[in-house]
Amino acid sequence: MIKIFATEKVKEIDKSTVEYQHIEPIDLVEEAVTAFVNEFRSQYTKARPVIVFAGQGNNGADALGIARRLLEESYKVKVYLFNPTDYLSPECVENKRQLLSVENAEFTEIRGGSKFTPPILTPRDVVIDGLFGSGLNRPLEGGFAGLVKFINASPAEVVAVDIPSGLFGEDNRENDPTCIIRANRTYTFNFPKLSFLMPENEKYVGEWKILPLNMHPQAIADTPADYFIVTEEDIAGVFAPRKRFTHKGTYGHALLVAGSQGKMGAAQLAAKACLRSGVGLLTVHTPKCGEAILQIALPEAMVDIDAHDAFFTQAPEVSGYAALGIGPGLGQQIETAVALDELLASVANPVVLDADALNLIAANPDLLDKVPERSILTPHPKEFDRLAGVSLSAYERLQRARQYAKEHRVCVVLKDAYTAVCTMEGNVYINIGGNPGMATAGSGDVLTGVILGLLAQGYDPETAAVAGVFLHATAGDIAAKHWSERGMISGDIIDCLGNAFKQVI
Repeated sequence: MIKIFATEKVKEIDKSTVEYQHIEPIDLVEEAVTAFVNEFRSQYTKARPVIVFAGQGNNGADALGIARRLLEESYKVKVYLFNPTDYLSPECVENKRQLLSVENAEFTEIRGGSKFTPPILTPRDVVIDGLFGSGLNRPLEGGFAGLVKFINASPAEVVAVDIPSGLFGEDNRENDPTCIIRANRTYTFNFPKLSFLMPENEKYVGEWKILPLNMHPQAIADTPADYFIVTEEDIAGVFAPRKRFTHKGTYGHALLVAGSQGKMGAAQLAAKACLRSGVGLLTVHTPKCGEAILQIALPEAMVDIDAHDAFFTQAPEVSGYAALGIGPGLGQQIETAVALDELLASVANPVVLDADALNLIAANPDLLDKVPERSILTPHPKEFDRLAGVSLSAYERLQRARQYAKEHRVCVVLKDAYTAVCTMEGNVYINIGGNPGMATAGSGDVLTGVILGLLAQGYDPETAAVAGVFLHATAGDIAAKHWSERGMISGDIIDCLGNAFKQVI
């Protein structure tokens, strides 16, 4: 897992690294400079003029060091250091000295009272933003706010050092959106900022990449975190090899309650994804209108027929099943709400709740009291807002999801471009895989099927949720390579689940 630390924790890790490794803070700056320049060279040729805007702190120190290294490598660089209070951090002082030792360095320092004449920026220019780092805790104002607006209004391409200036590392609800750099790329060091993962901040961060530095592993291990990015290595350790002498009963019998007239596609997608996830047996409880559809489309699945022709009205017997999933294409009729109430009252083990099951709970809050502890809820943002109240930002919604998971002792899979799995312990596991091609009808039904299949195989709910999200995203990335983001459909994700397992395990 890659930990996502609050900004103040990163400072503690930097300090601990200096102590553990018996180095100077300037050495950390130089390592960051090297990592940034190596990445910059791979993206920008020496034909592109570079304009560096540096601030007074260590983000400015990074920017000055980057300017020096680019000059040494024959890039054409102009540097502007903004020092309105006539104070520079020690690392900034040292990197200013080193920069000025480079022959023909074009350097301008703007001190308090001095006038800044902005350069003319063209589409060929690359601006390196090193004005403010992640330690910023209030919106920019005055001259710095004006400088940010000038850069944003220019046609130049902008690359941010560690974090776009003006953006806070976590909560930006009280920030001024007009005073945040809009970067095309952000090269951050060691750990992403939580704010990078919020959709409302995409326009500031642009494409982002983590550049690893040699931080002391003990310092990282000793620093607690609530947020984590899930890696392929994490998921590879989840799946043990299958033993020779096993049978279909070894891998669980799942029950999926899904489908209604006109929405049998959702049931079919969830069922097929469940089967592709490795479950031993699957029974789908569905209205009479879905029997022929499922029997023909999915001969591997068994079908349990509801008493009603068009929608779910009858809670099936749940004994004998390893796991239960409810919701895809279910419908929201009154009779369905009553049947859902009866069904939840009959189960004790964690269940997977999606789509209309969540909408029915939102409309009938008393149902939530009957949801077994550690159950997995898989809402998209609007579904979660119906459950927990409207949020004005993705950050606010994520905080509500964390609280909701803890308060109701469930696992919330908050689906989005970066899907977050919130556990009842307060941890959040974020998946950064997947692609925009997965924003297609039925993709969520596929995820429900995958998670249900893993839960039925005996994986604990949190593992089933985290691993299911990762496999779903991996299959989506494989599908996009084959069919393209525009051309792929949710069924393609199912078809790529086998290759996703092969890639991960």
